[in-house]
Amino acid sequence: MGIPNLQVALDHSNRPDAVAAAVSVGHEVDIIEAGTVLLLEVGGEVVQTLRNIFPDKIIVADTKCADAGGTVAKNVAKYGADWMTCICCATIPTMKAAAKEVKEIQVELYGDWTYEQAQQWLDAGISQAIYHQSRDALLAGETWGERDLSKVKKLIEMGFRVSVTGGLNVDTLELFRGVDVYTFIAGRGITEAADPAAAAREFKDKIREIWG
Repeated sequence: MGIPNLQVALDHSNRPDAVAAAVSVGHEVDIIEAGTVLLLEVGGEVVQTLRNIFPDKIIVADTKCADAGGTVAKNVAKYGADWMTCICCATIPTMKAAAKEVKEIQVELYGDWTYEQAQQWLDAGISQAIYHQSRDALLAGETWGERDLSKVKKLIEMGFRVSVTGGLNVDTLELFRGVDVYTFIAGRGITEAADPAAAAREFKDKIREIWG
């Protein structure tokens, strides 16, 4: 069992705030994500900015692509994205087309999806999945629990590298003790902390404590 990565999600609606957040924590995390809202607000050029600042980091474009996979992937790849997300309802051809243009595709698990679909993703050569507690679900009062853990464990058993995200904090990490999580993704829990860099280090320290 490896030590999980820490990914920061830049869930901002403007470039200056996103770049400032990236600079404050980028050297503390393993992966930097240009969030969906950020990409919609300011465009793919923000990915190029992040690539220029962090030439050696993995950069993710969280496009949540549902169609035109090849075109979307080509656009974010030209700006320097390593990985790109596709929503789980996208067709296999969409995911395959995207996978030809970027290094890796991550399937975002929202709403209704099945393990039969998941096997089709694996069969198509896509081995990264992101398990969510959505922001809206969290605002509605839902919390992480055994139901989520069982799904994460099942996906890992199938052969996925599974990232988890959604309202994570340092205490939440304990729930995943003994689970081979690939990446923990945190946004506001890091970037809106009083000291974002310290918050990221706290996450990293807890990850090493549990999985080291």
